[in-house]
Amino acid sequence: MHTETLLDVATIRADFPILHQDVRPGVPLAYLDNAATSQKPLAVIDAMSDYYLRYNANVHRGIHKLSEEATVAYEGARKRIARFINAASWREIIYTRNTTESINLVAWSWARTNLKPGDVILSTEMEHHSNTVPWQMLAGQTGIEVHYVPVTDAGVLDMTAFDEMLDERVKLVTIMHTSNVLGAIQPVRQIADAAHSVGALILVDGAQSVPHMPVDVQALDCDFFVFSAHKMLGPTGIGILYGRQEILDAMPPFMGGGDMIKRVELSGSQWNDLPHKFEAGTPSIAEAIGFGAAVDYLTKIGMEHIHSHEVAVTAYALDRLAEVAGLRVLGPLKASERGGLVSMVMEDIHPHDIAEVLNHEGIAVRAGHHCAMPLHHRYNLTASTRASFYLYNTFEEIDRLIEGLYKVKEVLVL
Repeated sequence: MHTETLLDVATIRADFPILHQDVRPGVPLAYLDNAATSQKPLAVIDAMSDYYLRYNANVHRGIHKLSEEATVAYEGARKRIARFINAASWREIIYTRNTTESINLVAWSWARTNLKPGDVILSTEMEHHSNTVPWQMLAGQTGIEVHYVPVTDAGVLDMTAFDEMLDERVKLVTIMHTSNVLGAIQPVRQIADAAHSVGALILVDGAQSVPHMPVDVQALDCDFFVFSAHKMLGPTGIGILYGRQEILDAMPPFMGGGDMIKRVELSGSQWNDLPHKFEAGTPSIAEAIGFGAAVDYLTKIGMEHIHSHEVAVTAYALDRLAEVAGLRVLGPLKASERGGLVSMVMEDIHPHDIAEVLNHEGIAVRAGHHCAMPLHHRYNLTASTRASFYLYNTFEEIDRLIEGLYKVKEVLVL
């Protein structure tokens, strides 16, 4: 099997002290839960610590050295994030708490302003709950409709059904770039072109794509793009909403308060310019600085190299998983057609039991519905076990996963 990679994984792993520990005496950690959250390199931790140790202050209006330095670091991170996804302007980058808040911002601000009863939002069966529940809530309150494009038995979006369901009633197509369960990578540019042909906008959930592959929002021609720092080596509690500047300019604020205004009178207020119109209150300053450090780290290594490494690790995992009798992998079976994760089910063994035995062997995976209950129902499943990979994972860790799965069969199969 092919086990070569463009990355110096040993050197990369040295930047992540958390990976060098034993789950129990003599059993080292193999962290394969990156789709839920990634680990953080020292560069990110040090950048956040440096802010708290050396120039902790609020941003934007403080006329003193610490505030000025904090503002430069905070806004500098925004500009580097804009370059990372090739946004046309740093003003198109809105700091939020996470992917979920970014989607809710669009639902509350853009959708409530622009949609009317009878309009359709077109989503899919494979979406994360964060890209399903906000639209359901909106539909219940406004009379719009949410329709769902089906997923095939092979675990990919049914593009024939998409074409049939897309008409001029559709005002927004909202879709994940890479499935957090199936691993399937969607043809976003094709979908965007089709959406725009009927006058609809497109929102792309990039939580599972931006950390793992080069992303160019202009080349994808998306109107909104959302993702989270914590899945791409950054801290929790901060995410991004990218939106086309002309669309964001026309949207009302999501929340009111400080920093999102230019002027306040008792008779009314004047909103701030982008991006601050959508960033009410004291922001997550340390987290933004850490986010910028994470982007720097990924950029230095190269997203093409990271993606190539993950394809190789995933291909190796798919080959080895095929050896395990009674195990079924969900989604496409070609590593080139999927992200760096595999969700699996095994005979009559509950996914939580699989995860527990693997944990005893030092292997951290995720078990459950992965915030995608409708997708699991589509395949008559209540849950699955997911192993997900990143730039610091090794082929040897895949071998340990396979050994762990044989241990599962030994312990739990009667």
